[in-house]
Amino acid sequence: MASDEGAASDTHPFLRDRIMRKLETLSNDRLYQVLDYVEFLESRYAERQPTAASVFQRFTEGLEDTMRAGRLSADTIAQTMTLMSRAMGVLSGVAAAGKSVASDVVNAASRPAQWSGTRPPSGQGPTGGSEGQQSPPPSSEPPTPTDSGGAPK
Repeated sequence: MASDEGAASDTHPFLRDRIMRKLETLSNDRLYQVLDYVEFLESRYAERQPTAASVFQRFTEGLEDTMRAGRLSADTIAQTMTLMSRAMGVLSGVAAAGKSVASDVVNAASRPAQWSGTRPPSGQGPTGGSEGQQSPPPSSEPPTPTDSGGAPK
């Protein structure tokens, strides 16, 4: 709710803080009763649409509602939701990393081809040499020492 600018501007901050202090004193079982009541009030008297939940939030809320319908203890549900929250954090990180990699690939593909890893056509070297002059291909062996006359030792 705090991220909803419309709700934040209409809600008295002291009232919101007072409600939060009261909620902190209740057990999980009672908090679920409060949630049910708030959802009832929202369905009857809401003055605007709630903010849209993400796919992950809708999934976890659906799982939570299913667990509550199965009469699981509030502590079990709370532990499960804590694990789901951690999993959502991991999945969000993976999604962000995937978007970053995809963005890097798109950027690399949209750049003009550079000299990286390819041999320039003859006569078009990075040093501007003429057509008949090419440097020998690089060797993986170390150079052989020579004497001052150019002959190998």
